[in-house]
Parts: sequence; structure tokens; C-alpha cells
Amino acid sequence: MDYGGGYSTTSYGAQGGMGGGGFMGGSQGGSQPSGGRGAPSKDTLRPCTIKQVLDASEPFPNADFKIDDVGVQQLSFVGQIRNISTQATNITYKLDDGTGTVEVKQWVDVEANPALGLIGRDAKAPSQLKVGEWARVWGRLKALNDRRHVGAHFMRPVTDKMEITFHLLEATYVHLYFTKGPLLEPGGEKGAAAGAGGMNGQMDGGGYGNGDAGMRADMRTQHVGVNARRVYQCLKEMPQSNEGLHVQNIAASIKMPVTDVMKAGDELLADSLIYTTVDDSTWALLDF
Repeated sequence: MDYGGGYSTTSYGAQGGMGGGGFMGGSQGGSQPSGGRGAPSKDTLRPCTIKQVLDASEPFPNADFKIDDVGVQQLSFVGQIRNISTQATNITYKLDDGTGTVEVKQWVDVEANPALGLIGRDAKAPSQLKVGEWARVWGRLKALNDRRHVGAHFMRPVTDKMEITFHLLEATYVHLYFTKGPLLEPGGEKGAAAGAGGMNGQMDGGGYGNGDAGMRADMRTQHVGVNARRVYQCLKEMPQSNEGLHVQNIAASIKMPVTDVMKAGDELLADSLIYTTVDDSTWALLDF
């Protein structure tokens, strides 16, 4: 399954928000949006770090949490077990992945296994999860009395330490995907002739306002957000006078709210990619 921007699933068995995300067959049917920011389906599984879990925003009480301004329902992360607290109805693990610590609670299914309290789907799982060992968690972020914890649907030990590296890279990729947009891929004659390594390639599907389509991978804009790249591309390709383009014209061209265009413009101004001309709302590219 292709995630978009050249990212596809692997055979690792973790897969974060992709495929089954490590769940048993049929338990996970979510999918990520086709590009950039968006509202994932209710069953989406988001790979993340513990710091992202702790920093997740909650628009209002009992609302879905958001990471990178994208709603999340289920989370997947790895961490080293620092403490285990066993109670009559649940087992609480404290996990640390190097970015932060968080409590993970698993409820004991006494009917399934009165002796061990079968947790998740593996009766051996509780005994295999030990202090000092790494574990992978799938669950939901919850808040009680302003204190956050993760309610685990399933937990298992990490048997291959490469899974830790894989997960952190995947969490980084997904974070950049939602904050910077999908990877820009070379395509077409302009992309082939634009420069070494395809850095100045052009994505398929030209036009000013087709989301990220038609946006050339310009090295100058690789550190700005998706909206800023769209505004930059519009200023680069849309016919204009020496005075540049007004915010209203840009918004109409790329079909973006004026407020978002202004924020994108501020980002480009801060990076010295554009400059104001006749007034603060009229911009032109800063060529150098």
C-alpha cells in the first residue's frame, strides 16, 4: 500500500498507520489521507513518539486529540519499560522512548485467564513484558484529571531492536508528511532538466492550485510548509507586473483562504524568499 510521496509499507510487521499496523487481521481498517493535512478516518493508526503523545492538543474536553493539527484516534509507539505496577483490574507500565515518558494501562481480562489476566490477545504477553525491555504499544490517548495516559489495546515485547529505529524513522516521516507535505518527486521534461538529483523536479499534474500537484521541488522551499510552497509556486509561475501579486489574487488563484495565504506569506518573508512591494499585502519573489 502506497502512503503517498514515495512512501510504502514494509514487511517489518509494525507499519505504524499503514496496513494493519500490527493488529490482527480485520481489526484495523483505517487509511491515511491522500496528501498533506487532512482528517484521517476514525480507524487510522498514527505512529508517533512519546513526546508527540504528551504534546498532542485537545481542542476542547472529550474531543479527539490532534498531532501536527491532524486528528488521531489510535496510536502506535515503542518504549523501554521503566516500571510495572500490577493492580486487581489493570497493569500500568511506564514507558520511555528517549523523548519522554508516559503511562500505559492495560485492563485485565479475568474471564479469559483468571490467573494471569489475559491482556490483549496473547496470554504470554504479560510475563514477557519486563522492566528494562522494550515494548510496542497500540492504543488510544486518554486524559483523566489533566493527566494523560494511553489505554492499550495490545502490547508486545520488541524482539528485534531494529524495530525501534524503524519506528522512529517512520514517526519522523509521518510528522514531516503532515507538516511539510508529501515528498516532491521528479517528473516530466522540466523535472529531468531542472537539476542534479531531481531536487528541482516537477510533480505530475500541473497548475497553480491543484494542491501540491505541479509544485516544483525547489531547494529554496524545501524547509517551508505546504501552503508556503503553493504560494511561492504561484508567485513563480503566475503572470504579473513588476509590483508582484496581491494576496487576494494569490488566494483566488490557488483557492486558498486569505488568512492561510497571509500565514504562508509570513513564512516566506521570514525565509527571505519574497518581499513586499507597493504595500504589505503585495509580494514578489526575491531572486538571487
